[in-house]
Amino acid sequence: MFQKDEIILHEDADRIVELLLTVEIFNKERLTLDYLPKDIRKNYWDYNKGELKSQLEVFGKDVECIYNINPDLIQRVIKEMPFIDYIELNSRLKLTNFNVAMRWFLNRDKNYDKIKKNPVLAYYCSKKGLLDIDYKTVLSENVPILCSREWKEYLINKISNDEKLSLALPLVKIFCAEDMLLSMKDMVLTEEEIEKLNRVKGAINNKKILKRLKLYDVGKLLFVGPPGTGKTTIARLTTEFFSLPLVEIRISMIVDQYLGETSKNIDRVFELARNVAPCILFIDEFDFIAKTRTSDEHSAVKRAVNTLIKNIDEINLINDEIILIGATNHPQLLDIAIWRRFDDVVFFPLPSDKEREDILRLLLTDIKGDFNIKDIARITDGFTGSDLRLIVKKTVLNILSKNNKEEIYIMQKDLINSVDEIKKSSEMREDIGRYFGIE
Repeated sequence: MFQKDEIILHEDADRIVELLLTVEIFNKERLTLDYLPKDIRKNYWDYNKGELKSQLEVFGKDVECIYNINPDLIQRVIKEMPFIDYIELNSRLKLTNFNVAMRWFLNRDKNYDKIKKNPVLAYYCSKKGLLDIDYKTVLSENVPILCSREWKEYLINKISNDEKLSLALPLVKIFCAEDMLLSMKDMVLTEEEIEKLNRVKGAINNKKILKRLKLYDVGKLLFVGPPGTGKTTIARLTTEFFSLPLVEIRISMIVDQYLGETSKNIDRVFELARNVAPCILFIDEFDFIAKTRTSDEHSAVKRAVNTLIKNIDEINLINDEIILIGATNHPQLLDIAIWRRFDDVVFFPLPSDKEREDILRLLLTDIKGDFNIKDIARITDGFTGSDLRLIVKKTVLNILSKNNKEEIYIMQKDLINSVDEIKKSSEMREDIGRYFGIE
């Protein structure tokens, strides 16, 4: 049996050799940044230039930063590794025999799990026939550079350092896939929603063909549906789906009390999107700035809508690498000219019985209990996905308020009580709305 410090030493040896192998393969194979595991990529990332600092090399400080291994422990590990050269002058680590190091690494217990999380090693082992592993699957589970925090921070630095673009920074929020608490796997989408998102993904992957065919005006989606049906959540999660950063316009900041400023703000955010592309530009509550122009409307409002239409016309996925997503609960308020600017309208309906069942199953996956999901789905007709999430949240909070047990156990009656509570709350809101004349 290994002593505790020996186990730590062996684990650290695995990590150091993994890093050295990864760096050497990455340099020789000239792989893209998407292949580097995010912790390694983060260490070598230049946040000002938006690229790796230089050709990758491994120094003691890199090992310390990535794996939190102190210098003394690094020295102990290296003494045990005859295939690692250590240059004391600059603390550089280098493999003296790549093949020996690779065989050593592959023969170690648990290192297959490391390879399943390292696209560089998975690629090499697959290419050389060393392991039966699908490197493309490993690569798909690694955070791509364009929707990583490193790229997001680079974009913010780039905007902040530009006098003109920096004026638009308070008008937007920039998201990356790593910011999201949920993922697409946590969502239940209709076949139509999936089909239309995949259509845009197909356009992203085949821009050259579309350009040759002069089909430029693609990648503009309008999300329409009742509140709580997932429009905003899905729009934000497209940063993961399309592997791109998402620029969300802050409507409250765009609309300005001073005449003409709203139009200028619209111009600013579209110019920002052009400068950070490829990206997704998301406008939530789209009807707020794209409402129908009427004869008695203030000229500044008309000018803002005209400016919005002009900017939508001037961007496209093929030339500008911008996907535009608008979302609205009130499609009837949109100016008719706006509708024609979108190549696809994605309808987010209230979930069906089957969809409610699927949503509840996802929400309750990690919760133990004695409950019937089909029955709960049946009594929640007319509930949105947001309502169903609220049912689970209320149920969990109600149980926690009665006991402090770490493990939650839900009974059918607990869920039914939460359903009844939400129905009563909804009826109360409707009564208040009628009393105050609120729609």
